[in-house]
Amino acid sequence: MKKTGILNRHLSGALAELGHGHGVLVCDAGMPIPKGPRVVDLAFRAGVPSFAEVLEGLLAELVVEGATAASEIRGANPAAAALLDGHFPDLALVPHERLKELSAEARLVVRTGEARPYANVLLRCGVFF
Repeated sequence: MKKTGILNRHLSGALAELGHGHGVLVCDAGMPIPKGPRVVDLAFRAGVPSFAEVLEGLLAELVVEGATAASEIRGANPAAAALLDGHFPDLALVPHERLKELSAEARLVVRTGEARPYANVLLRCGVFF
């Protein structure tokens, strides 16, 4: 049994399968989930687990070379925008409809219980060397 890091076996296994350039969509409870990507649904109740908790846990285990979020996050969810800005100085912003299109190409979708709008980010995996 693992003693640290992500303990959810489905999520831990899915992360181990990711490679350089693969996309990981971390999304709120309301984001439409595209057909195709593997989905690990962590949502339990509204707000649980939060977008921030899940993102922090993923960033502790993944190498991320880029991130894309919806431009609407700036006005609709300043806390999530600040969180993303703190982690990704070069955060790419696109319209929400475009983010939904891009998410169809993700390798993995991690759904949180977040209940605030536009708490979604598409991470692009990097390489550790």
